[in-house]
Amino acid sequence: MNETGYIQTLSLPVEGMTCASCVARVEKALKKVDGVQKAAVNLATEKATIVFDPSHVNITQLKKAVDDAGYSLVVQESKASTSFGEESSSKDTAYRLLRKEFVFSLALTVPIMALSMLSMFESYAEWSPLTMEDTNKFLLLLATPVMFVSGRRFFVGFWKTVKHLTADMNTLVAVGTGSAFLYSTVAVFFPDWLGHAGHIGHVYFDTSATIITLILLGKLLEATAKSRASDAIKTLLRLQPKTACVIRDGSERSISLEEVTVDDVLVIRPGERIPVDGVIMKGSTTLDESMITGESLPVEKKVGDRVVGGTMNKNGSIEFRATAVGKHTVLAQIIKLVEDAQGSKAPIQNLADKIAAVFVPAVIGIALLTFALWYFVGGIGFTDSMIYFIAVLIIACPCALGLATPTAIMVGTGRGAQMGVLIKNVESLERVHKVKTIILDKTGTVTEGKPSVTDVVAFNGFDEAAILRTAASLENKSEHPLAKAVVEYASSKDISLVDVDSFTSMAGFGVTGVLEGNPVMIGNAALLKERSVENAVGRDVAEKLAGEGKTPVFVVIDGEIAGLIAVADTVKPTSPGAVRRLHEMGIEVVMMSGDNRQTADAIARQIGVDRVEAEVLPQDKAAHVRAIQTSGNVVAMVGDGIN
Repeated sequence: MNETGYIQTLSLPVEGMTCASCVARVEKALKKVDGVQKAAVNLATEKATIVFDPSHVNITQLKKAVDDAGYSLVVQESKASTSFGEESSSKDTAYRLLRKEFVFSLALTVPIMALSMLSMFESYAEWSPLTMEDTNKFLLLLATPVMFVSGRRFFVGFWKTVKHLTADMNTLVAVGTGSAFLYSTVAVFFPDWLGHAGHIGHVYFDTSATIITLILLGKLLEATAKSRASDAIKTLLRLQPKTACVIRDGSERSISLEEVTVDDVLVIRPGERIPVDGVIMKGSTTLDESMITGESLPVEKKVGDRVVGGTMNKNGSIEFRATAVGKHTVLAQIIKLVEDAQGSKAPIQNLADKIAAVFVPAVIGIALLTFALWYFVGGIGFTDSMIYFIAVLIIACPCALGLATPTAIMVGTGRGAQMGVLIKNVESLERVHKVKTIILDKTGTVTEGKPSVTDVVAFNGFDEAAILRTAASLENKSEHPLAKAVVEYASSKDISLVDVDSFTSMAGFGVTGVLEGNPVMIGNAALLKERSVENAVGRDVAEKLAGEGKTPVFVVIDGEIAGLIAVADTVKPTSPGAVRRLHEMGIEVVMMSGDNRQTADAIARQIGVDRVEAEVLPQDKAAHVRAIQTSGNVVAMVGDGIN
């Protein structure tokens, strides 16, 4: 729940909706309640977003308004993550039931269709052991469970609408298939009533069964699309641990995440995720913040630095004070952003909803008019007139007008999330074809998103194998991502490692140790300065590598620089081609990165972007996007993490 003054906004599930007509009725019922300023219902997410004044209306009144309209507003209070988990479990159960109903219906519809088609041939009576009367009874036997087991949901929904004197998609399905089934049943047992005395009349069990099966297939595909669309939110929720270790009364204890409060002191060990947002009070470490910034290299954190819930602690133990919990954390805000994007309405949907409000009644009216004209004016008889009546109902019954837009939104945003594209809102999705400028995040989008060795340079008579052997043996004892890149590269070159004594890690500098009796060091220029190692031989090479967007690491053996190992987040092989394709489409390409200008420029030259925005902090990226938008261009952002 968000509060702005005395105005509150709730997003609550609505049960019982099947089509856009349902959406219109729920919205109308909510808007009639005194104190409701705005109500928007999304059929794809099956949720109602209500903006209201709590001094004039309460949740009980909102629920009653929806219930009186024939639907159910789910209002139980729970934590955000728990609510989504329960909702997801409920939808999984509903999906499995729908799938069973479809499979059962399909298993019976296939033989119904096959037998119906075969019975149309004149030779059928010659080879079939069944008479036409027996065949029709057998078709009735097969079609009945399709109608009233698999198709039960449509008739139950139809009955609910009848009680409230309304109509929806269930009305069209139930009336259409029910009419065909009822007519055929009468034709089997009481042909005289239909003017079929003395001969076997046509039956339409195949029509009713096939329609039920196809509509169930459509609902199954729709449910599958919705499930995939929510994967982005499920992935974000998995970033949040279920429990947290806090210090209370002088001792550590493990509690559920919901019990953590602001100002609690939490303990985090290597390999654990940060449960909530906070500020480090004790210790230092490196955090993988790629889910927030998209940057692949972990960030060093010390006392006084902020940590964000959902990020991964790499190699140090820390204690931090919680500053934001529950819905106030950065991760919770991200989840809400994605949910709001998937649950919002596109501008064009407003028109569709207005039409859908009268869609079902109009279809029923047209179907009745069709029957009357053909029967009374056309004089084609009851059977054919009824067929045309059913045809009008069935063609309209999926109510695609109301489903198309919200389902497209769900599929579009969900598919985008799966591909690493975050669509901020539905208006952006609708305008995407007008995009003239695309902003690319660097790490994980343009680049591979993980460090790897790119260069090994030897000095002072040392060879590449000796440098890699020394570096990998020493780095094998370190947990730093750069160290892992060196070890993996040495392994790919079949370099064997040796034991290292007196290993020491120096945060912000590098590592030292003793290898086969010789003191060795691996680190940055600051480490060389700290240990008074002459750096003239490698300075120029290091600057050149840094200018190419690489991180140079010095290898020192027995007080002498043996060489340099360059580590970088390499450009994806597909990136240059993607940029060229965008240029061919007339789109300007801008690369945005939190990296330093030198590194960003080096990557930009490799892929051929038009310009670079470097050294941009995560919280400043939105401002940079707005600045680019002031030129009048429609702008799209492409990135990983939450960019």
